[in-house]
Amino acid sequence: MAANPSIIPFLWFDGNAEEAVDLYTSVFRDSEVLTVTRYGDAGPGPPGSVLTIEFVLRGQRFVALNGGPQYRFTEAVSFQILCDTQEEMDGYWARLSDGGSEAPCGWLKDRFGLSWQVVPRALPKLLQDPDPERARRVTEALLTMEKIDLEALESAHRGDVG
Repeated sequence: MAANPSIIPFLWFDGNAEEAVDLYTSVFRDSEVLTVTRYGDAGPGPPGSVLTIEFVLRGQRFVALNGGPQYRFTEAVSFQILCDTQEEMDGYWARLSDGGSEAPCGWLKDRFGLSWQVVPRALPKLLQDPDPERARRVTEALLTMEKIDLEALESAHRGDVG
């Protein structure tokens, strides 16, 4: 992680930033809460309640803000998790989709409405195969999935009939 990164994702929550950060730091290894800032007597939140939480997930710094109900997350912004194994994808998928919703092609929304893409690290290589037939088969297989099945993608890439 850069000691002083120039760009830090800033996430707006409606009073549940602490709960979200607790989930995220429990899901990702090498994660920690760095600082918690609380509202003072000047508000606008109740004195002592969480204003911001700066935290790290696998080397990436974030800030969570309890900003109120004015803004909501949309799929226009998501975080991609690159995984090496099916087991890794399954673990992230189960923890992050719990209480949220699943969507096609490895996308999900967690219970706070934040979108994630849980994908195999090998996916770009499979989709960009120089053989257009292999790339087509992988794309077609991917479009049938919510949680990604790495073996099914690799099988489609090989052209296995089953």
